Amino acid sequence: MADDDFDLRRMRWAKPEPGRLVGRGHTAGDFLEAYDWVVLEKRQGYLRLEAGLPEQVRNPRGQMFGGFTPTYVDLVALFTVRMGVEGSVDGPPRHWLATSQMRLDYFEPITGPRFVIESELEKRRGRTNFVLTRFFQDDELAVLAATTIREVKLDRPLGDA
Repeated sequence: MADDDFDLRRMRWAKPEPGRLVGRGHTAGDFLEAYDWVVLEKRQGYLRLEAGLPEQVRNPRGQMFGGFTPTYVDLVALFTVRMGVEGSVDGPPRHWLATSQMRLDYFEPITGPRFVIESELEKRRGRTNFVLTRFFQDDELAVLAATTIREVKLDRPLGDA
């Protein structure tokens, strides 16, 4: 993969403001307005965030549309793995991460305007990472997700095993 095809140094989202998970310019992050999420706690393999519920992800009842929940989970789980592998979410990633499996259980609706996301790297074996992510609405467990994420070398051509 040529440097001019994919240069992580030009990804402005990889340099968030202090106390934020991601900066503007991340496609999924901008849609979810992740640049406004507040990092409540971060340590190796663990993130706790306060996230918002923008209008574009709400169903007609004003709740999070269930189909957008995995987008939140995927974004947060990927950053959680970065915390476990690289020890920080600040700056561009040194590995490409690919989600290979995700399972969600819905218990309560996410109604916003804010909710808490807690994500922890439960197991790492080789290049495989297993993350549990929980959403809390008003201190009540609303969503539980399990995600398997694989690390891929940055110089590996797309489509290669």
